[in-house]
Formats: sequence, C-alpha cells, structure tokens
Amino acid sequence: MAQLTQMPPEIATESVPKESSQVAEETTHGWRTYVNAFLAAEISALTRYYDRLIQWLPREDDKGGLLAAVDAPLKETIGKDEPFPDLTHERDKRTAVLINGTFNHDFDIQALLMQLKAKLARTSRLVVVLYNPYLRWAYYLTNRMGIRKGELPSTFVTRVDLENIAKVAGFEIVRQRLAVYCPWRMLGLGTAINRVMPLVPLARWLSLTSVVVMRPLAPSSQQGVSCVIPARNERGNIENALKRFPDLGREAEIIFVEGHSTDGTWEEILRVSTVYRDQFRILAVQQPGKGKADAVRLGFSHAREDLLVILDADLTMPPEMLSRFAYAYDHGHGDFINGSRLVYPMEGAAMRFLNRMGNIFFAKMLSAVLDVRLGDSLCGTKLVTRHDYERMVAWRKDFGEFDPFGDFELLFPAAELGLEIVDVPVRYLARTYGETNIQRFRHGLQLLKMTWVGLVRIKMGIRKKRPSP
Repeated sequence: MAQLTQMPPEIATESVPKESSQVAEETTHGWRTYVNAFLAAEISALTRYYDRLIQWLPREDDKGGLLAAVDAPLKETIGKDEPFPDLTHERDKRTAVLINGTFNHDFDIQALLMQLKAKLARTSRLVVVLYNPYLRWAYYLTNRMGIRKGELPSTFVTRVDLENIAKVAGFEIVRQRLAVYCPWRMLGLGTAINRVMPLVPLARWLSLTSVVVMRPLAPSSQQGVSCVIPARNERGNIENALKRFPDLGREAEIIFVEGHSTDGTWEEILRVSTVYRDQFRILAVQQPGKGKADAVRLGFSHAREDLLVILDADLTMPPEMLSRFAYAYDHGHGDFINGSRLVYPMEGAAMRFLNRMGNIFFAKMLSAVLDVRLGDSLCGTKLVTRHDYERMVAWRKDFGEFDPFGDFELLFPAAELGLEIVDVPVRYLARTYGETNIQRFRHGLQLLKMTWVGLVRIKMGIRKKRPSP
C-alpha cells in the first residue's frame, strides 16, 4: 500500500507563483465538477438499479470525479494492466462498465470492444462518454485558453461510425443521449440551457458530450415463462385462451387475474382451471385493487418462472404469437419484447380510427422522449425477465406511481435501465366477446399527462429526489 508523505514546508512555499495558477486550477475544477455532476445524474438513472459499476481504462488525467459522483451499489476501477473480471456467468445480475472519454484517445476502438466482449454477460452494459465529433475545435480552443487541461482528444466518432464499430465487434447501441451544452452553472442559467437544449431541433446536436449505452449481442438458454392474463368481464374468452395457448417448448404457467367482473368470469376461470389442470400449471387470483396495471403487478408477484409475459384476455393479440416473443428473447434480439399492432392490417373493426391515430401519436412521442424506437407503445403484450421487472419495481418507487394502464410504467424504466426494446409485429384481431374497457378521450388525456411527465423527468432530466433509505 502506498504511503502518504508530507511535503516539507520550504518546498511547499517555493512552488510555482500562486495567483494565476490557483485561479486557473479553481476555474478548471469548478466546471469539471459541474460537468461530472450533470453526466453522473444521467448515468445514475441506470446504474443505481444495477448490481455493480466498473470504470475500465480510466485516462491518466481522470481523477475519478465522475465515478465518485455516479450512484451505484458497488463501484471499482480497473486499469490498463489489471485483469478484467469474468462476468460471463452472470444471469440475473447486471454490471455496467463505464468508459469515460477513452474511446476519444484510442486508435483501435474495435479491438477494445472485442477484448471486453469476451468477459461480458448478456446482461452487462457499456456506458460510454463520448466527445462531440463536430466540436473538436472547441476542445482545442479551451485548451489554448487554459479553461481545459489535458491531452486533446485524437479520435472523434460519429453515431454512424460507432454503430458500425459496435456491430463488427459484437455490440449494439441501445440508446444515445446528448448531454452538456454549457459547462458552467452560471447561477442556474447553464443548467436551464442543459435541460432545454435536448428538445431543440438541430441545435440539440451541439452538445459537448453524449452518453451511449451499448449491449453485447448474445443468445441465452431457454427459460420458463409465466403468462399473466388480466380478465374483467371476459367470460367468453377464458377457455379459448387455454385452447389457443401455444407449446413454448419450456416450462410455462398461466396466471389468471380476475378484476371485479359481473358476467361470471371468476367462475369460468375456476372451471377451466380444473378442466385443463393436466395440460397447464394454472393459478387463479382475484384482484383487490382496480385497473390493468394493478392486475399485472399482482400476477407478476405470484409468478414463478424467469420470463414474464402479459396476454390480454380479449385475445385481440393472438395467443399463438407468444412463441414469437419467446423466440425474440432467446435469440438475443432484445431484453424487453414489445408487441406492435400497427404493422399489419387489422381485422374488421379491431381498432377505431381515432384510437389508431392516438396509438401512432403516443408511439412517436415516447420514442422521442425515451430515445428509443417504438412502433406501438400501448400493445398489451410485453415480455420481460423477472430480475429486470424487480428493477422496474424499484425504479417505480423512486419515480412515483403514475400509470393506471401499466404500459408506460414498463416502457419508461425499460428505456432508463438500458434494456433493448424490440417490437414483434402481430395482427390485431376483432373482439369475439365482450366490450372494450378503453375510454378514448379520458384515457387519452391521462396518457398525454404521463408523456409530459416522461418529457420533464427523463428527456430533460428534472428527476425527483430519490427518497432516503
């Protein structure tokens, strides 16, 4: 262990002239601390729900300020000559690897990525801080003015460059968020600029840095599926849900969650649970609360398998398509598999015109707010792992209860946690029994309010303070 030694007073007093160097040092320290705090808030939105954060290959001029400011349960640093731990055995854990500016000072990013990939699990994530390739002159100028110190970046990569390098190295970009337009607080003006600029077309590309989340591409072994079917006044669809449930080639359980029906749905669930008990592991529970989101939470709390999926009891999403969701996850195409009803022509009057327009609008809005690509944000069928859902529950406790439908409270944290969201197109069918529970205008206003909440807290980064433990 290195020993600390105290500098003799006579040497300390003979150091370089104090006034100019001290002012420059304080100026540099001030803006760097502010920038690190701003970047750390963006990175912490992901890492505080992970199990571990490793900063890999920090540069010599990196004093650890960013890592210190990031919120994570366990943090460590691994330098150039230190072995990187083998994470390939991790299945339920998530480790984030922080690479702060290193890519902008390296001549072979692909080699770095390939070296790292051999040590990562499917659940691992890279969090890369990059300098803006179109502002290289700004770094040169700030160095000349003494505002910035250290070696100038030598490698500037555009998003297209990084996508190509990542692909050939076996990675995929999950999301890229622009960050820091003004490196000074300026009595709050700088912070306001940094919050608003990501919303301004064209000018948003003038950020000094970006935070890129990348994932290694890897398949996984087959895991069991727990399918939650929320049902309210769906008596005529219950048996068909079992008759049409596909053979997924793995352990599967079906959890019916009945919510205050008046047409005998609960009695029908009990009947079919007995009739089909030799074919399926079936669990039936009644919902004390109200709403689909509450029903899904209750069903997931009873689930025993590793993959969790939702199937609406109206069967407008064909149950036979569930095998496509499991396939997409097994082959590593995504971590959060989302149904999309807006690709193929819909059957009959499956969705009214205004509902369709509303679905397209919210898909576009959420794609912009969350910096992900969504084809359909309101399809009821979604697949996620149990361990990621537990992280979503923790995220929801911090973010607040805001979604009575259950779609946004899954999509928001999926994007924040760096999960790859992939759409599986399905043909949306017309109901054969019962009536929809959707109220277009009232529910549309609620969805608009939730989109606004996402814009402010996620896109602009004005997050609530995390409750004290």
